[in-house]
Amino acid sequence: MGWLSWVKTDKLVFGAVLGLVAPILSLCLYYVYNIYPNSFADFVRFMLQERRLFSSLVVICLVLNMALFTAYVNTHKDQTAKGIFVITLVYAIAGLVVKVL
Repeated sequence: MGWLSWVKTDKLVFGAVLGLVAPILSLCLYYVYNIYPNSFADFVRFMLQERRLFSSLVVICLVLNMALFTAYVNTHKDQTAKGIFVITLVYAIAGLVVKVL
């Protein structure tokens, strides 16, 4: 068992965890590279005020999920891919609900 053996895991729960963590990591990276001099609270406040930009941010955050999903489908790790897909749908639906409300 090497240190990358977790990549070979094919479990639904593992995919769900990856699906939950990847958008948060994407959001943090987006903040650091594009918004950083401003505070994170200001960034969140701005996104809540400018709802038209919120869906764009959701898409940016889900790009890493799409890459992970594609990688796991191509390596025939279908249970992990299914977990990533389900959580991606949850994030996308939540993003739409927040934008509409």
